Amino acid sequence: MKDIYILGIESSCDETSMSIIKNGCIEIATTVLTQMDTHAKFGGVVPEIASRMHTENITMVLEDILNKANMKVEDMDAIAVTYAPGLLGGLLVGVEFAKVLSYVYNKPLIATHHIAGHIYANNLVEKLEFPLLALVVSGGHTELVLMEDDYKFKVIGKTLDDAAGECFDKVARVLGLPYPGGPNVEKLALEGEPTYDLPVPMTNNSLDFSFSGLKSAVVNLNHNETQRGNEVRKKDLARSFQDVAFEELVKKTKMAIETYNVKRVIMAGGVSASKALRTKMQDMCDELNVKLSVPPIKYCTDNAAMIACAAYPKFIKKEFVDLDLKAESQVDLFGE
Repeated sequence: MKDIYILGIESSCDETSMSIIKNGCIEIATTVLTQMDTHAKFGGVVPEIASRMHTENITMVLEDILNKANMKVEDMDAIAVTYAPGLLGGLLVGVEFAKVLSYVYNKPLIATHHIAGHIYANNLVEKLEFPLLALVVSGGHTELVLMEDDYKFKVIGKTLDDAAGECFDKVARVLGLPYPGGPNVEKLALEGEPTYDLPVPMTNNSLDFSFSGLKSAVVNLNHNETQRGNEVRKKDLARSFQDVAFEELVKKTKMAIETYNVKRVIMAGGVSASKALRTKMQDMCDELNVKLSVPPIKYCTDNAAMIACAAYPKFIKKEFVDLDLKAESQVDLFGE
């Protein structure tokens, strides 16, 4: 069978990225141009600035990726692009650029969902083996998803309020930590002890998650202690919060494994970059004799390699889209 090369494009938030992936699992080259330092000045991503920087950077990223791979756009078998979800302005830049490449070079266009990208990033480690259980945990998503085959998603648990990553970002602001919140909370937590008594979310047998109560407890504790003139031990508070949040993710994943008797678990999304969460998940999976797969940290955060990987099953099935493809800020992958 002929090798298939897919050029992936990702611009859903504050990274302008392109990647060339062979056969859905072999990285030829990847470029990620981050805007993190710019947005850190504002304490978070500013959509208007993000879209403007994507526009300025995207042609340079294409030139860089082709130079790295020593390839041309003509060598690609398809163009894949994140069309949803994300910041609409950023998505528009990527989608329109992909449509131009598709038209000029007469290449099939593949619309890729951002969360599908996070899941299929695991193919860069080893090929997905079905059935499997995916813990999708990011700034906008926290779901437990059963997969019987490619693009066959069944949500068996989800957050009822805040996503885990969103909760980490809000707690980071309470603790006075810079953007991005999650990695800085984890860094601070390494120096602390779990001395604060915080509520454990969702103590019933549901596979759903809830993080708003935990977030509110941190906010209220910090406010009350400050009002009383007491010192807030930020290192200990970060550790206490992180332990409870990650224990919730591990506990519900364990329940799902035992309920559905799966032998393969993958993690996906930006929060899966956490070394502390990886360690806790690995210990639990070892205990149950279940195989755990987690992408390298560089593939957990937003990147185009995952987008090209997720496009490969669609390429095989010839699921291409027309040039009227639209960027969309909100599309539920699991409802498709």
